[in-house]
Amino acid sequence: MSFRLIVATAVVACATLPLPAAAQGSLNMLCAPAADWCEAIASAFQRETGVRVAMARKSAGEILAQVRAEAQNPRTDIWFGASAETHISAAEAGLLQPYTSPNMAQLHDWAQRVHAMSGERCVGVSSGAIGLAWNRELMTRRNLPLPTSWADMLNPAYRGEIQMPNPNSSGTAYTIIAGLVQLWDEDRAFAYLAQLHANVNAYTRSGAAPMQAVSRGETALAVSFNMEVTSMQQAGFPIDLVFPSEGTSYEVACMSIIRGARNLAQARRFYDWYLTPAAMDIGPKANQFHTPAHRGATPDARIADISRVRLIDYDFAAYGQADTRRRILQRWDREIGALPR
Repeated sequence: MSFRLIVATAVVACATLPLPAAAQGSLNMLCAPAADWCEAIASAFQRETGVRVAMARKSAGEILAQVRAEAQNPRTDIWFGASAETHISAAEAGLLQPYTSPNMAQLHDWAQRVHAMSGERCVGVSSGAIGLAWNRELMTRRNLPLPTSWADMLNPAYRGEIQMPNPNSSGTAYTIIAGLVQLWDEDRAFAYLAQLHANVNAYTRSGAAPMQAVSRGETALAVSFNMEVTSMQQAGFPIDLVFPSEGTSYEVACMSIIRGARNLAQARRFYDWYLTPAAMDIGPKANQFHTPAHRGATPDARIADISRVRLIDYDFAAYGQADTRRRILQRWDREIGALPR
């Protein structure tokens, strides 16, 4: 074989090889759901597109604080997960980039509604409802009654048996509190939380931590999203869940592009990629059972049908406003967080 033919053959061979990840660019992502899910979607996107993904898993409140702190010099491109209210607070502060994906047409109405509500600055990716969860073995061993309502959680028999997340760092906690405010009114909700405080042994940094403690048998009860409970059940833990009879709040978890993102093209590519059935089908494979936003996602019997749950008429726009959020958090710090143990 001649030298020229060897060179030509080598050039053709190189041209047909897949481009390395670095050649496709980079993406910096902050992710709020469980680490397994965050890692699974980051790996799948990187594998399918060649875009190198740097992902950090943090709670919703931590992500919002970081995005605010980096406003003048953003280091994050895409924010995945956390409740709509948290994203709307960021949108109101001018921290998010408007974007409308061509893949939105097949999303459920609730996912598209949040997109419109936020001025096209976030889109719904999944949903789930708040429930009351417990460890069956621990409840039996301690001879504790099973709750069916918010009122039941005030039972003195539960003193020191309940864990709740802290709303200053947890989007789950904010959804719980804002839901109680909308179920009743603000004064009644905070009076309830003050009574419940006697039964709470800890306010955790993340929304997932109370369910993890229940699963390990460290505490008997928790207030949590149904998908957190299902994940623990599928892992073999003796956990049960009920949705409060009075009604309960729910979330629409969202995805946003950060304003001033350094890797805007890659962020839009991820946004489009995730709004497909194949990407949303990754959740159950990673033991995460959120209701997917895409109508074409594969049905999974392990995902709760929240259309059968008594849900409150949750006002994402009102409770996503920065002033409302700040006032509720300050009131919680003053009236609940400061209470003695």
